[in-house]
Amino acid sequence: MLGANFTWGLMAPIVKLVLASGVIAPFLLVDFRMAGAAALFWLTSLFTPKEHVPAKDILRLFGAGMLGVLFNQGCFIAGVNLTTPSEASLVTTTMPMWVMLLAWAILREPISLTKAGGIAIGAAGALILVLGSNSVSTGAPNPALGDFIVLMAQLSYALYLTLYRNFIRKYSLVTIMKWMFLSASAVSLPLSSGMIASTRWSMISANEWLGVAAVVIGATYIAYICIMIGQKNLRPTIVGMYNYVQPIVATGVGIWLGIDRFTFVKGIAVVLIFSGVWLVTVSRARTPAAR
Repeated sequence: MLGANFTWGLMAPIVKLVLASGVIAPFLLVDFRMAGAAALFWLTSLFTPKEHVPAKDILRLFGAGMLGVLFNQGCFIAGVNLTTPSEASLVTTTMPMWVMLLAWAILREPISLTKAGGIAIGAAGALILVLGSNSVSTGAPNPALGDFIVLMAQLSYALYLTLYRNFIRKYSLVTIMKWMFLSASAVSLPLSSGMIASTRWSMISANEWLGVAAVVIGATYIAYICIMIGQKNLRPTIVGMYNYVQPIVATGVGIWLGIDRFTFVKGIAVVLIFSGVWLVTVSRARTPAAR
């Protein structure tokens, strides 16, 4: 879990550096991430037990790929391009709150006062972050819009987890990932064919290619494998706590690279979001034990 969240924390500043020159467009990086991960998971599936997936489940995996991969990753990278690494990674820690809220709204799962309080506190922190954002560097042209787009990425993934929660337990992670990333790539690549054709490929530097490889291999393929191992060996409360690693890593690396800084408003948002996610995560963990 530490490896996965550390890698995701590094992803935000890496994405900023890859997109900085303007040669690689945000959605081209999304294409790299989805198609690259699809190829790696399909290759991995050759060395894992085979699972038959009927046509009706492939259609359901297509929908899951739209929410859990295409919209989620597309919005995240587009948002990071407009905001700072620390703010983008901080917004991603709100995921447990949105899952809880959507489960209540769609699945009618009850929400305790502790959960409701956590959601309210965390949402207030996210709202302060979005409304209180100011451009702090040329690399963050519109932090408020960027934070909002990253928030949409979290809502998209939370909706995926809510709607497909029971379904995704039906197959192994490799099977789920290979079909979801393939579905997302099948939609994204044709739509971005014009952008791919107009890209000045010879202008992409070696460092940018290394950044792309880090996003595809490290922050996607290896991170998902780490998550799979971590979730099998740790309690849900501990799993949730590791989310806090992401903004710490992203902020530290961003400040070191000179593309980010820590502000008073961001500090307030950190306290509120961390407190809200902690309340939601602890409440979720205690519910099964009480039954």
